Amino acid sequence: MEVGVEHRLSPTSTAAGLPDDGHVVIVGASLAGLHGAEALREQGFAGQITLVGEEPHPPYDRPPLSKRVLAGRMSADDTGLPQREDFEAQWRLGTAAVSLDRAAKTVTLADGDVLGFDKLLIATGARARPWPKVHEAALGGVFSIRTRDDARALQARLATRPRRVLVIGAGFVGSEAASVCRELGLDVTVVERSPAPLVGALGGPAGSAAGRLQRRHGVDLRTNTSVRSLEGDGVGRLRRAALSDGDILDVDVAIVALGAVRNVEWLAGSALSVDGRGVRCDAYCRAVDSAGQPDDDVLVAGDIARWPHPLFDGELLAVEHWDNAVRQARVAAVTMLHGPVLQHTALPAFWSNQFGVNIKSVGVPARADQFAVVQGSVENSAFVAAYGQQGRVIGALAVNMPRALDAYATMITNRASFPPVARIPDAPDPIRVLDTALPPLGQAAPDAGRPQPDEQRAGARPSL
Repeated sequence: MEVGVEHRLSPTSTAAGLPDDGHVVIVGASLAGLHGAEALREQGFAGQITLVGEEPHPPYDRPPLSKRVLAGRMSADDTGLPQREDFEAQWRLGTAAVSLDRAAKTVTLADGDVLGFDKLLIATGARARPWPKVHEAALGGVFSIRTRDDARALQARLATRPRRVLVIGAGFVGSEAASVCRELGLDVTVVERSPAPLVGALGGPAGSAAGRLQRRHGVDLRTNTSVRSLEGDGVGRLRRAALSDGDILDVDVAIVALGAVRNVEWLAGSALSVDGRGVRCDAYCRAVDSAGQPDDDVLVAGDIARWPHPLFDGELLAVEHWDNAVRQARVAAVTMLHGPVLQHTALPAFWSNQFGVNIKSVGVPARADQFAVVQGSVENSAFVAAYGQQGRVIGALAVNMPRALDAYATMITNRASFPPVARIPDAPDPIRVLDTALPPLGQAAPDAGRPQPDEQRAGARPSL
């Protein structure tokens, strides 16, 4: 699906300063790093490319890990990303970058090697947010889902048919993992501190619908609830979980799905504009320093990047989705070779499959203040919802209606008014506009009547 305009020509062009025989170092050997390297070759760069990756594996695809790999329908070893036959690069896998010296134009690796560069692409992405209590996280049966090795280990454990699986966090990864567990016939409890699943990404009405979907498929969903502790037996195996509502659950497996932590620690001392949200860059993917100036020789792409999108008033976006990583890496390659001539202006887009439902979104629903179902029916699990902010369409969600999204992507790009005016046969009459913090269609919140714990909070943790 084509969503928005990927590039925008700048009225001026400057020399990129990358010699034909120069050296490009790419730190992060995953999706963004690989596509950045391939884009350099496609555009005629004949110099040296070195890809540095902390994991020992060549680049692989992450979306299948929490879906087909976890369900046992695909091997973790079969998730490798295809590469061009004529692709030439030096690989430094299994070795992390530990520091960047921008003045000297060098990257130091964990093994002590120092790599000089003419241009650098930062694509170190993110890692799974761990369970905060280290001794509990070390219990046998506690898993995350971020890497190929994570998915392989968890799939093997699920194949032993544990008594009950606890999923901590109901973002996209947690919800997909819960879906797989139910598909495998396993009992699963999902614990989410927010009022509903997916609230942080999709708002209250869609989150409430997601909660009802999970419960219809047999998930023991505990919202407005947190896990206070994980408890093991005498030999270090997980056996119980204590919840904030006072319940004690007997569980054999806990899947920690608390979002992601961006891999920025190695950039300390680089004088770039870096914090826990990522690395700031401009629309040409040039890293911005602490004084607000772009660095022509240091580029950023993928989950770690925060950039100003012109359609959203220049607010810095950080998007952890496949499509964005690919497009941003290719813009970074253009900037390396030709200077700041093309901007990254593609609309964020993502998809998910869970509980037999296909979910696709475009734009930034998380920033909306209003929500309206504009096609189909929530009750029939086939609908399109539009998201508005200050009277303008900024996002859309399609559930089992993926082909409808192109029209709404155009509305977002054209800054159409909200709610959208469309002559669609299956549009509700009237279209009801709701606050994103409210449950849909006047229904009660998913846990109405349940005691509310002291640790209740608004908003969801970030998801992969």
